[in-house]
Parts: sequence; structure tokens; C-alpha cells
Amino acid sequence: MKAATLKGFGARKPRAKRVDREGLEQADLIEEFDARYPRYARLLYHVPNGGHRHKATAGKLKAQGVRAGVPDLVLAVARGGYFGLYIEFKAQPPYDADVSPAQYAYIQALNAEGYLAVVCRGSFDAMEAIRAYLIQPPTLRAVP
Repeated sequence: MKAATLKGFGARKPRAKRVDREGLEQADLIEEFDARYPRYARLLYHVPNGGHRHKATAGKLKAQGVRAGVPDLVLAVARGGYFGLYIEFKAQPPYDADVSPAQYAYIQALNAEGYLAVVCRGSFDAMEAIRAYLIQPPTLRAVP
């Protein structure tokens, strides 16, 4: 006697692994930045705000100051009258995502406080924003 097969209960096709295009493009940007600007390599860093986490971990991070909408990258170099550059990094079109309301609000708040905060789509766009930022004269600061 043959085993009965039920419709819908057969072997499933394995899902294709999700490609983190944004992460891959951002890693390319960091590699290029480090090669082009070794003097500032330590001053460009990623803020690991996003991603899926266990509820307990997410709660701990929130208590420690994680904020929704903080841009992905920070260049802690003062140029052109700004205190630093923040980049909300998105993958290149057509793989880019929308800027969330929280991200938009954070960008507006940073700009209001004297930082340059921008959205960049892809590593080329981000490198151009960084290049344009770094060619500006250093921001003068008052030393107490």
C-alpha cells in the first residue's frame, strides 16, 4: 500500500537567502573611505541601531540609549561650519528603502543643531557626500 500524500504537505523549496544589499554597499563604502582617507579612518563609524533582535536585547539597548531614526554613519570631523557629518545610508535604487518618519525627524534635528545630516543612496553617492564635506575648510572652534 502506498502512503497517501496530502496536498500542501510536501517538501518545501528552500527559500533564497535574503541579501543585505545595504550592508554590503556600506561595507564597500567603509573600505573605500579607509583607503582614500586613512587620516580619518577612525573617525567614520557605523551606529548599529537597526536589525532584528530578541525582545530582551532590544529592551536593554533601548534603556542604554538606542534611539529610532539615528543615521547609520557618523563622520566625527568638523568642516564647513558643521560639527560633523551624519549619513543615513540606503542601498542603491532599485534596492533602496524609504526614509522612515523617525529617520527624517532625526535628520532634521541634527541639521538644526549644526550637523550636516544627509541621505545617501549607494556607496558612490555617500563617497561623493563625504568628499564634498571634507574639502570644506575646518570648522573654527573656540577653546575655553
